[in-house]
Amino acid sequence: MNIPTHLPNVNHLIHAYRVAPWRVQRQWIGNALLLVVVFAMIAALYLTITSRTAIAGRDIQDLSEAINYSRQVSSDMETRLAELTSVSSMEERALNMGFRPVQPGEMEYLAVPGYVKQDAVDLSASTPAQLSALTIPPEYNQSLLDWMDERLISARRYQ
Repeated sequence: MNIPTHLPNVNHLIHAYRVAPWRVQRQWIGNALLLVVVFAMIAALYLTITSRTAIAGRDIQDLSEAINYSRQVSSDMETRLAELTSVSSMEERALNMGFRPVQPGEMEYLAVPGYVKQDAVDLSASTPAQLSALTIPPEYNQSLLDWMDERLISARRYQ
């Protein structure tokens, strides 16, 4: 093999390689191990993120199940309350406790002075009542700049 001798660095490297070929092998092994370590770190990071995501997803499922269970229990309680406060149930319990329906001659009405009967609510009104600028108190029509100007003027008066 013809090796140019005018390059001293190349000669030195070739001589070093021939004297100790294990150095090149060690470099290759080191590079391979470095590559394995990098892949292992990437895999560990991926597994960590994936496991945290899975745990968070499971927690969300558990919370959703708890919400659904709470809604079901609430609905059951509302149904039970409706059963207990129904007219037939209340009448039955009242009779069991010794109450009886009132007879027309047993009722007395009391007139309460100053009591004003409230008007019935009209649910058929299609448009809600609009507040006009006249019905809104002036404190709520004032801008921040107007309020600051008013405060500055009143502060100057007291100086």
